[in-house]
Amino acid sequence: MRSFAPFAFLILIVTGFDRKSPVPEICLTKEEKKLYDLIMEYRKSKGLEAIPLSPKLSLVAQTHARDLADNYDFNPRNKCNPHSWSEKGKWTSCCYTNDHKKASCMWTKPQEIAGYAGNGFEIAYYSSLGASAQEGIDGWKISPGHNPLLINSGTWSKTKWQAIGVGIYKEYGLVWFGELTDDGSVTICQ
Repeated sequence: MRSFAPFAFLILIVTGFDRKSPVPEICLTKEEKKLYDLIMEYRKSKGLEAIPLSPKLSLVAQTHARDLADNYDFNPRNKCNPHSWSEKGKWTSCCYTNDHKKASCMWTKPQEIAGYAGNGFEIAYYSSLGASAQEGIDGWKISPGHNPLLINSGTWSKTKWQAIGVGIYKEYGLVWFGELTDDGSVTICQ
């Protein structure tokens, strides 16, 4: 009687050790794509290169926008700011405080949620009337804490963004920046 076990084991070895994270299929809404385009236009006006869209960082941005809209209490007395993550998802919860002492709990979310190889850095905004691309970019341009990420100034002047992800949901608009490239593509949702 002939055994096929060694052949089956060899297939398991060859296919079982591919550690590369699968690239998720991600689409942007028209408003999310508009936000991306507005950011790239702004960067171009400053003589900066475009940043490639990242499916993994977009997944994180979209996931976080939904988590904030569904689970975050936007209240100035809340000790956890909007970079925080709730306990109601398939991720580690995170209370991001304004003193930035727990910043790494946010920076590692792209690794935890999407298998992105590096850290991610987020800018976020809230609008009680609902988030829009134009309102987001307009607010970030005049914000001393957000504009530097958009145009690589200040603390971010030596950083080269290789990936960007966008998410807008209800009252929240989020953009994630990463220093490592990301394979895959992002489409426009139908």
